[in-house]
Amino acid sequence: MSDKAMLEIRNYSKTYGGEKKAADNVSLTVMSGDIYGFIGHNGAGKSTTIRAVVGVLDFTEGEIFIDGHSVKTDPIACKKITAYIPDNPDLYENLTGIQYLNFIADVFEISAADREARIKKYADTFEITDALGDLISSYSHGMKQKLAIISALIHEPKLLVLDEPFVGLDPKATFTLKEIMHEMCERGTAIFFSTHVLDVAEKLCNKVAIIKKGRIIASGTMEELTEGHSLEEAFLEADHEE
Repeated sequence: MSDKAMLEIRNYSKTYGGEKKAADNVSLTVMSGDIYGFIGHNGAGKSTTIRAVVGVLDFTEGEIFIDGHSVKTDPIACKKITAYIPDNPDLYENLTGIQYLNFIADVFEISAADREARIKKYADTFEITDALGDLISSYSHGMKQKLAIISALIHEPKLLVLDEPFVGLDPKATFTLKEIMHEMCERGTAIFFSTHVLDVAEKLCNKVAIIKKGRIIASGTMEELTEGHSLEEAFLEADHEE
């Protein structure tokens, strides 16, 4: 595991319509090899922060760096090495699964041999190989989620960002995604994901940050945060103290 910072969020804030801040002075660092959980209630600011990280949401306060590149001033360099899986994948439904994956592979300039091998590997793993010739519009929510995951893995990102990745996945696909996340981290990928499923975060993450009303109220290694208790207990205690 390297000691390279793959994602740095420094004093990031986001205000909607001049009212209260959806994200308020958020700072955290995700290193290569980290599986970093971002937890909080619905509406706490998780998705707002994640969407700023991946360049979907503009922001004026603070800085975000991916592998040393500024999301604001060098967005293409950031996006080349990042993959993002939103909580509700928005796919091109008039394409077939294989057309969509090839489109994504084209965007990231993946060679024919590499894309073929990776698509085969992940489509077999997630058991959607037989459906790749079908229109995405015919897919169930779970199948769309699997396709979105495969499309995110196809260019072997250095930073994988996921927003509530396990919602809508069946138990087997959930297990598979966790295994893939572990494998990626062993290769040095950094993973940053939001969840409100605390037992998943506790088993999967080595670091975690708790966000409430746009502010980070606790962060650190899983051991530091839990101190022999469960993550659920640590979360409720931090939440209560606020």
